[in-house]
Amino acid sequence: MKHLIILQEGAEMSNCKHVHTEGQTHQLLVNNLEVAYRTDTVLKDINLSAHCGSSLALVGPNGAGKSTLLKSIAGLIKPKKGEITWAGEDNMKCRGGEFAYLPQNEKVNWDFPITVQGVVEMGRYSQLGAWGKFTKKDDLAIQRALDLMEMNGELAQRQISELSGGQKQRAFIARAIAQEAHVLLLDEPFTGLDREHTANLSRLLRKLTKESRLVIASHHDINTLTDTFDQILLLNRIVIAMGECRDTLTEENLNLTFKNTSHV
Repeated sequence: MKHLIILQEGAEMSNCKHVHTEGQTHQLLVNNLEVAYRTDTVLKDINLSAHCGSSLALVGPNGAGKSTLLKSIAGLIKPKKGEITWAGEDNMKCRGGEFAYLPQNEKVNWDFPITVQGVVEMGRYSQLGAWGKFTKKDDLAIQRALDLMEMNGELAQRQISELSGGQKQRAFIARAIAQEAHVLLLDEPFTGLDREHTANLSRLLRKLTKESRLVIASHHDINTLTDTFDQILLLNRIVIAMGECRDTLTEENLNLTFKNTSHV
């Protein structure tokens, strides 16, 4: 089923909201995570650490568990074992506020009749409550998100069905910014983008990390990793390797990631 909502359906008010002060960093920890769909173990013994103000790429073959890991961090999937914490809090307490999950393009109904600004306004719903009305604070947050993703002016009034691939990604990232999410979880955000739109999206994602956000994205193009990401996690149901891109992208690690499919 295709959805327009990109964090979770029926997003609730989060009781886990962190304010960043100068020099402060918050940490995402995944400890001994195991996720299974019935009898199929998709992820096993997953351990990772990441912090705000940085970006992490998830790289692995189809079926490696990249989307499952993103959804688990977002609190959309309950793990079989292990724990996920953000700034010391269980990630399930942070749903609807700290995390924003953006699915792959084909999971979104792009024919839904809504403008770019309408999409971005959805980022404020979890903070309004059932009968809340937009305040000046909400309006400022929406405008700032549009400005940051360079979607203001005429572009803000355009229907999402009229957008290019790169503009679609920027609109939904703007929604996450309006939500004031600190952790952006992006599933293959560069898929289908040409070189120009890829470079532009990379530039904008780097802007977000400079604003003390944590960006985690699944990515398939080995050649463009260093243009956007600080670190890489090579995944094939288990963690093969994690670290800075140039230290981790070795021939041995890539062979283990893409050739060995019997880890679990």
